[in-house]
Amino acid sequence: MRVSFRAELLYHLLMSGIPKATASLIAKTGLFLAALSALAALSSGLGFRYELWDFQTGLKAFRWSAYCALASAVLSLVGIVLSRLSGASRGLFIAAFGLVISVLLLAVPLYWLQKARSLPSIHDISTDTENPPKFVAILPLRKNALNPSEYGGESIAAQQHKAYPDIAPLLLNITPDKAFERANRVATKMGWKIVDASIKEGRIEATATTRWFGFKDDIVIRIENGDGGSRVDIRSVSRVGKSDLGTNANRIRRFLREMEKS
Repeated sequence: MRVSFRAELLYHLLMSGIPKATASLIAKTGLFLAALSALAALSSGLGFRYELWDFQTGLKAFRWSAYCALASAVLSLVGIVLSRLSGASRGLFIAAFGLVISVLLLAVPLYWLQKARSLPSIHDISTDTENPPKFVAILPLRKNALNPSEYGGESIAAQQHKAYPDIAPLLLNITPDKAFERANRVATKMGWKIVDASIKEGRIEATATTRWFGFKDDIVIRIENGDGGSRVDIRSVSRVGKSDLGTNANRIRRFLREMEKS
């Protein structure tokens, strides 16, 4: 009975007429929150990139931008309904615009949330988990990094093999010197900053910077004699963050593909 009474009351309220000003105000509020969400999402990464705050603050700003986008979507939906009932055509357009923006903004965190749930919380990926390539020249650059440069051991290896079974050493039918030249060329092509390249030691170290937040991930490439040619191993490690959301594995995959094509 209570549900029926409330439904009837809501029906009479809607039928009695909704002021266009009210519908427009709700629609504008939804659009304002969408704009605020976009600003928070954009500044979350740029603030860390330009050292205005640490990455935890940036991630919090990104999280709040998602909450703001969700509130915008709800208000925009209400604005669409009320604008339709009141005949506020301008409010209807504003509410629809706000809904589109908020849905697009929500798509990004929902995508990363899905990635975080489906992938292990690791940030150190290597083609050789038994004897991972070691950093040498990059170590001073990682002195203030939250993540250590030492490999995490069997636990990390087990999680990697389960999530990324395709990550493995690359065998090439060329000499180690030629493989080294190719690896250096590919690393430069991929936009990595080369920190050190020692052909004598068969080691290349570089740093990659992500586009949005500007996170620094360090890479070490090791080239050795292989069966009838050379063996290429690569390791990619994030400086901050418990999970890399698959970034390091994807980087290694791209590098190995380019090495095979070149």
